[in-house]
Amino acid sequence: MRSATVSKAASAGCRNPFSTWQEDLLASIVVFLVALPLSMGIAIASGVPIDKAAAVGLITAIIGGIAVGPLSGSPLQVSGPAAGLAVMVAMFIQEHGFEALGLIVLLGGLIQLAAGVLRFGQVFRAVSPALIQGMLAGIGVLIFASQFHVMVDDVPPGTGKEFGGLINLWSLPQAVWKGISEPVHRPAALIGLLTVATIMLWTVFAPKKLKLLPAPLIGVVVATVAASLLELNVKYVPVPDRLIDVVSWPTGTGLHRLTEGAIWLAGLSLAFVASAESLLTATAVDSMQRHAPRTKYDRELAAQGAGNILCGVLGVLPITGVIVRSSANVLAGARTRLSTILHSVWILVFITLLPAVLSLIPVAGLAAVLVYTGIKLTKLKVARILWLQDRAEAGIYAATLGTVVMVDLLTGIAVGIGLALARLLYSFSHLDVQLEDNPDTGVTIIHLIGAATFMRLPQLAAVLENVRPAARVDVHFDELSFIDHACLDLLVNWEQQHRAAGGEVVLDWESLHGVFRQHAWGGNARRAAGT
Repeated sequence: MRSATVSKAASAGCRNPFSTWQEDLLASIVVFLVALPLSMGIAIASGVPIDKAAAVGLITAIIGGIAVGPLSGSPLQVSGPAAGLAVMVAMFIQEHGFEALGLIVLLGGLIQLAAGVLRFGQVFRAVSPALIQGMLAGIGVLIFASQFHVMVDDVPPGTGKEFGGLINLWSLPQAVWKGISEPVHRPAALIGLLTVATIMLWTVFAPKKLKLLPAPLIGVVVATVAASLLELNVKYVPVPDRLIDVVSWPTGTGLHRLTEGAIWLAGLSLAFVASAESLLTATAVDSMQRHAPRTKYDRELAAQGAGNILCGVLGVLPITGVIVRSSANVLAGARTRLSTILHSVWILVFITLLPAVLSLIPVAGLAAVLVYTGIKLTKLKVARILWLQDRAEAGIYAATLGTVVMVDLLTGIAVGIGLALARLLYSFSHLDVQLEDNPDTGVTIIHLIGAATFMRLPQLAAVLENVRPAARVDVHFDELSFIDHACLDLLVNWEQQHRAAGGEVVLDWESLHGVFRQHAWGGNARRAAGT
């Protein structure tokens, strides 16, 4: 039954996209409305020069649909500039300059494309969820802290400084005071407050028929109308006369920086984070829909790489699969990749025919959208869930979040990976052997808890040697997570020796997984043969 359902879903996803054009058209318009304000806001949060930010963000969104959409291994995933990469990109721009961003994105794309071709897609998925959630939560805190200052038409005081995130957090009360008391900042603060309030109210009270209209867009529209009608003295989004003016083509001087190890490290880091976010988003999209085929991870990774190569050549932001746009696409009823492609077409048409509209948008309104997005990214309730389920995972989450905020993103990722590996090594090397001896009944119970590997062979052997010779021994495996051949062989040989000495052994084989039984087949065969 399940295979028939999957086959039916796959066949529906593989059919002619134009057979579902009505559903895809509606979904593409919804995603377009979601992507429009977010793309511009993310570019500003990424540290792109303000005179180029709007155009750079929108060009990146266009590439995410038109270039990546047809190649994607996840038909309903929408790619574009993502808040999850904003902090990393801002760090690259601060350290290497905006001119080097294109080269870094190009290298990241080449690494992604090579990884996809070499079928490393599943490898990039092997990342601890606690690490990813901690990273995103840290990014959310940093975006909130920096964009709160922008929301009052101020410059984040931590920009370009060591521990900039902490500086931005520490100075939040100062930003609030500026928004309340200083006439130069008060209008922007009112616009930001109005935008956030609109987003929250629309999310809760929007009529069902209008729920498809994204709350961030409604917030920006209300902010734009208010700023225009009241003729407020706030900063507005600058728009270049020609879109092509913001494109930064590769130059000989720029390519010469390929000799710098820091540029290669930046490209590798970008490829890792963008790939992990894209493939995890693709997995989430698979769980949300039953219309399109399941994700082909190697193809998706290669498609993301191709898109980032193009972004790098044009000198714009990197792309990744974006959960906000992807979920909007699925919930709006998208059936094929046509919706993903069309949403970028609408962005291109909009900025070609109506560029003057963009110049009416107050910067504070876009910053307010990102303040709200930062809060949503934080998801502190995840920490509570992890704490209840696995405190070690909760520790990885907290350490990653804290390091991202207090130091920087790359250090936070490194700390998270290090802790995840340490936890894995501990799990596969830790074995607790509990021996309960009851002379009155003549029964000895042994509990194996954890992972029984060759590294713990001496520990297991020492416990077995202390068992009374004539005792009946019950060995319980129900709390064992793993056992290797060396430990199984020890148990089987010890069982034979104990029986030969007049004792009795009961091994709880039924509690082991099939793989453990397969390892023990030789011992079982020997016992059956009486050897």
